[in-house]
Amino acid sequence: MCVSDSISDCQSVPILAVWHIFTMTCFTEVLCPNGTSSNILKEGFGRRGQQRYSCKNTDCDTKTFMLEYYYRGCAPGTQKQILSMTINGSGIRDTSRVLMISKDTVINTIARQEKKLVSVNPNIRQLLAEKSDMTANILPACEEVELDEQWSFVGRKSNQRWLWYAVDHKANAVLAYVFGRRKDEIFRKLKALLKPFGIQKFYTDDWGAYERNLDENKHEAGKRNTQKIERKNLNFRTWIKRLARKTICFSKLEKMHDIVIGLLINKVEFGRNIYA
Repeated sequence: MCVSDSISDCQSVPILAVWHIFTMTCFTEVLCPNGTSSNILKEGFGRRGQQRYSCKNTDCDTKTFMLEYYYRGCAPGTQKQILSMTINGSGIRDTSRVLMISKDTVINTIARQEKKLVSVNPNIRQLLAEKSDMTANILPACEEVELDEQWSFVGRKSNQRWLWYAVDHKANAVLAYVFGRRKDEIFRKLKALLKPFGIQKFYTDDWGAYERNLDENKHEAGKRNTQKIERKNLNFRTWIKRLARKTICFSKLEKMHDIVIGLLINKVEFGRNIYA
C-alpha cells in the first residue's frame, strides 16, 4: 500500500501471475489394415524411423504394417489398385504415373500373381465333381462350346502370341484357355483341358487345326454359332491394351503378357478374387 497521497509517489508493486499448464494425452487406436483385429503390438521401427506394428490375429495374413508409409508402393491397397488398372486398359507406365510409384513395383506386383491363376473355370469343374458323386444319370454340364483363337504379339509383330479359349454356347462362360502359337499342338492342349466337360458339339471358324483334331460328327465350322465368342474377343480387346489390333502398348515378355490376360479371365470370367 502507498503511504503518499500522490499517485506518482507510489512505487509499482509487481504482480506475480501463476499459470497452470495442463497437458492432455491422446491415444489413437491402431487397427489391422485388413480390419480383422485390434490385437496389435509394436514391432520396432522402419529404416526411416516410422513405428512398425504387427497383427497378432492368427487368421490374418498381415505380418507387419505402418500407419504412414514413406513409399506409396508399400501402402495397403496399392496392390489392388495396380491389378485393377492392369485389367482395365492401363499399361505399366500408365499405372506408374497415376499411382506415383516406380515401374518395377508395378511389374513385380503383376508377376507375383502367376501362381494364383488357373486355366480351367473352377466353377464348372466343381459342378462336374458334384455331379460325379450322384448315382443318377446326369447330362454333361457343357454340351456345346464355341472355340476361337485371338491374335496378339509380344515384343514385335513377328512374334505372335495367340489366346486359344472355349466358351459355353448356352451360358457364354469361358471354360478354359491356353497361350501359344497358332499351331495344332497348342490346340491339342486346349482340347485336353476340355476333355472332362464331355462336350458333344464344337462350333469354330474354318481354321485347319479344328478340322484336323476334332471329330467331324461333333464339329461344325462357320460364323453362325460363334457370335458369342466373337463378341468376347471384342470385350477382351476393350479391356486390355495388349490385345488391341493397332496399339503401341504391348508386352516385352511372354510371361507378363500371359499373366495380364490371365488376370482378366480369372477375375471377370471365372469370378475369382485376384486381390487376395
